[in-house]
Amino acid sequence: MEKIDILMDIIRTRRSVFPPLYASDKEVPKSIIEKILEAANWAPSHKKTEPWRFYVFTGQRREDLGKFMADYYLENTPETEFSQVVFNKMIQNPLKAPVIIAIVMHRDLSANLPEWEDIAATACAVQNMALACTAEGLGSFWSTPRPALNADSFLKLSENERCLGIFYVGYVEKEVASVERGDLSEKIIWM
Repeated sequence: MEKIDILMDIIRTRRSVFPPLYASDKEVPKSIIEKILEAANWAPSHKKTEPWRFYVFTGQRREDLGKFMADYYLENTPETEFSQVVFNKMIQNPLKAPVIIAIVMHRDLSANLPEWEDIAATACAVQNMALACTAEGLGSFWSTPRPALNADSFLKLSENERCLGIFYVGYVEKEVASVERGDLSEKIIWM
């Protein structure tokens, strides 16, 4: 098989795997997590700022993350909008995957780049992580709940850092449905 065919197979089979689909009791070896993060580290970035930072939660620390998210939701949601279902998910979802990675963008302000370029570079790093997970037979999901996006104090971030969400990683317990993409020819304008 040609390298491009292997790569295209990984790209086409990558899926967002939501928390209820993980085998929460099956740990992901640290060596595999390190490979996934190494893949992220090879993402492109303007001026080689490499703005991505990763906070890896395993074991008991996942419970701490869930408690933070539930508390944030409770304290920052108007009573008329509060949902017990959402509150419970904030607590329980981090426990459903064996690994949760907070995605943090670290801005090098001396590089004088627009913020969107650092966001784009960090997103490329996350895509590399998702592809590496697929190649390793793992599921993954980049989630952006409001508590995670406001986790600066919980993560002890500096002023030039911002959490862009959390990334679930784990072995998949149930089959994930395939997806289709629209016709590429409708998305291309040849000049």
